[in-house]
Amino acid sequence: MDTEILILVLSFFFLLLLNVPIAICIGLATVLTIFSLGDVPTGYIVAQRISTGIASFPLLAIPFFVLSGILMGEGGMARRMIDFASAAVGRYRGGLSYVNTMTCMMFGSVSGSAAAAVSSIGGFMIPEMTRKGYGREFSVALTTTSATTGLLIPPSNIMIVYAVVAGNVSVASLFMAGVVPGILIGLLIMAAAWFLNPKDVQAIEKPASGAEIGRTFLGAIPSLFLIVIVLGGILGGVFSATEASSVAVAYALLLGVVVYREIKISDLSRILLKSVKTTSIVMILVGASQAMSWVLAYESVPQTVSDALLTISENPLMILIIINILLLVVGTFMDMTPAVLIFTPIFLPVVISMGMDPTHFGILMIANLCIGLCTPPVGTCLFVGCSVGGTSIGKVIPPLLPIFIAMVIGLLAITYIPAVSLWLPNLLGL
Repeated sequence: MDTEILILVLSFFFLLLLNVPIAICIGLATVLTIFSLGDVPTGYIVAQRISTGIASFPLLAIPFFVLSGILMGEGGMARRMIDFASAAVGRYRGGLSYVNTMTCMMFGSVSGSAAAAVSSIGGFMIPEMTRKGYGREFSVALTTTSATTGLLIPPSNIMIVYAVVAGNVSVASLFMAGVVPGILIGLLIMAAAWFLNPKDVQAIEKPASGAEIGRTFLGAIPSLFLIVIVLGGILGGVFSATEASSVAVAYALLLGVVVYREIKISDLSRILLKSVKTTSIVMILVGASQAMSWVLAYESVPQTVSDALLTISENPLMILIIINILLLVVGTFMDMTPAVLIFTPIFLPVVISMGMDPTHFGILMIANLCIGLCTPPVGTCLFVGCSVGGTSIGKVIPPLLPIFIAMVIGLLAITYIPAVSLWLPNLLGL
């Protein structure tokens, strides 16, 4: 390994162990590495790469989708989705577990945040499932894993980040490619819940009437209509993905303030400040990661990794297994956004050389890192779920493992059956 790459790796992990914020870890490690190159103007390169890294039109969608997600989260959408899911699937034995998963899928996709889905849905569903005899730890495990499916179902900020880093990848194509994988993993989580449900747990209540299902559906449909507006507008050529994000904000604001009336005008300053903080973190990460990507390219790291993987095996199936394992390991200690920013430039050239579609790889990577959101020591959703449920990670792990297996089965299907991701984009000509 070259001295410069050794400096990059060691400084990055040393800072990470000191609990330095990930964006600062990436930035400082990059500065130290460029400085060690000697004949390269360190300050100029870092400043240039950070500024050009965030000067991207698709990235403008992120602050708007973040804001629309927060507005959706605080505007009463979660309760209406829970009511609809309860009426639709609550009649079956163990129905609350299916309600939990179904609601997390819907809310995660509308809000664009897995952590928001855990806190919003889990705040109601975990106590309710515990009271009905499902067990606190199982309820936390189910909520934590179900919430991640929303990151695969559009609109999704992480897909925009991947599209920017990968280059020449359509955001609209990624959005549509995530629909079937997100639903598939959600159904597999429901299947795991069916096996894990306590045998003495019955249905929530008597079956809902057609009128009740219709009433709750009408209550939830304004929230779900956000997805229709965003995707319909993009696919119909009415607006771009970036312009769709501003439409999403206007619609979420109308819904929360005027229709549901659960957001007050006085709340908007706090909501705006919250969205600015979240956006700032993402933008710093993107800028710092673009500088690190320059270092990786300068030192020919992608080519080195590609050659190393090909020396292990020339079988594409085996190489994809290795990449999946590496990403699963990465997901245990690194959050999704920095992982996508750092490892996309490394692994994407490898899979493209094997003939893999970059859109397919993007969905594979996001599905893989979704599992990392539920794994210690850095699983964001796991920590939020344990906090909401009032339990510890150690107690949640046993019921979590079977659900992990279901998610890995979904990951393998996404990996080795390209049509799972590409069927819908190809059907729509994207």
